[in-house]
Amino acid sequence: QVQLVESGGGLVQAGGSLSLSCAASGRTFSLTGMGWFRQAPGKEREFVTFVQWSTGITFYADSVKGRFTISRDKARNTIYVQMNSLKPEDTAVYYCAARDRAIGTTRMSAQTSYDYWGQGTQVTVPS
Repeated sequence: QVQLVESGGGLVQAGGSLSLSCAASGRTFSLTGMGWFRQAPGKEREFVTFVQWSTGITFYADSVKGRFTISRDKARNTIYVQMNSLKPEDTAVYYCAARDRAIGTTRMSAQTSYDYWGQGTQVTVPS
């Protein structure tokens, strides 16, 4: 089992920046990829970004490309997402997700391809 704990959420004005982190513990040696999803009020959870654990290859949803940057610290079993130029539409609960299946970078935007989830952290960007 792997446990995920997110931190770093909060309220930030439009145009501002915020950084989230997600620390993994437990069977971290088995991890193959980690990512972030978000769920806005009244909407379905959606993919935000992903990093392949072994190679560091990253992917982003079009809505955040150029504004968000995901990174990983393998020594700390932690991922980060630096969020810049935040918009009101970025307001959501952000969830960290991890997987230990050997599927490379396939289906990284599908919630069902992840094995572990964090509890979520709120990010609010007032309009």
